[in-house]
Amino acid sequence: MKKTWKEIQVSRCIRTGNKHRWLKPLMLLFIVFIVAIDRTGIYFMSNRKRLLGVGVSFLVFLVSNSFSTPAFQSQVVEIMTESVENMETEYVQELDEEILLEEDFEDEVLEEGENKYSVDEILKNSQSQTIIQSSNETTENKKFSKEDWNLLLVNKQHPVPEGHTFELGTIAGSMKCDARILPELFAMLQAARNEGVYLAVCSPYRDIERQQRLFERKIKAHMSNGYSYMEAYKKASQIVTVPGASEHQIGLALDIISNDYTVLNEGFEKTSAGKWLKKHCKEYGFILRYPRGKEYITGIDYEPWHFRYVGKEAATIIMDNEITLEEFVESISE
Repeated sequence: MKKTWKEIQVSRCIRTGNKHRWLKPLMLLFIVFIVAIDRTGIYFMSNRKRLLGVGVSFLVFLVSNSFSTPAFQSQVVEIMTESVENMETEYVQELDEEILLEEDFEDEVLEEGENKYSVDEILKNSQSQTIIQSSNETTENKKFSKEDWNLLLVNKQHPVPEGHTFELGTIAGSMKCDARILPELFAMLQAARNEGVYLAVCSPYRDIERQQRLFERKIKAHMSNGYSYMEAYKKASQIVTVPGASEHQIGLALDIISNDYTVLNEGFEKTSAGKWLKKHCKEYGFILRYPRGKEYITGIDYEPWHFRYVGKEAATIIMDNEITLEEFVESISE
């Protein structure tokens, strides 16, 4: 269900207050102000015909009195008509901008508007599936190859190879990913649950058409805030991966949050879910794909919620050495 303007603004204030505790009193005042504006707007919208009738009656009374000359009457009518038309135009423009900003905000809440599935929903679904076992078993002295399916490097410089195919497996509902990573994914979710950490998946596989729509929408949102197209494109590419260069398109990347923290922002790293994932993801073949301080390599802002499957041994090397997939793949000698 799409959030109302009030819900969006209140949610923003709550997140700001949680992130900057010294701003909590001010955010509380903003919430009261927002609710008051929302209630006032609802009242005027619900009674606009009645209020318009009162206004027209007052106008008729004003211009029909003996002290009003014909010239004055015509001028007042003309001015009032123009004012009403301008108000209608401004309202439509503001409504369009509000819808655009709301869509942009939705992108940040759940990665580009994806549904989320809780650990209980996912694990319940996993029990009824026939899982394709991963072929990337951990072995001693394993030799890596840049051709390994689980090490496929996808970024702005290395787009998804033409003709790349793989079998999709169902995580839950309509949510899918590469079928080969499901055993480790389910095992990771179950292990976290056993320790009282309830994870949730909100953005796995996406096709290029959806990625294109999301990227264009992010550009429009930035342009509505005064940026040029090129500036908006650059800012959008730091948040939403350029179509054709997204790991979500190869089914190996997942955005993972928790049942009680559903916002995709840096605050996730401080939650029990964020801390658990960073510490244990390598045990199940996953890595924190876009770490802090490596933006100059990945080209993507720090994302403590974005995890990528690479296999257990590769994940252990990458996480223990605090490097990126780019650096790991570059180190492989053919």
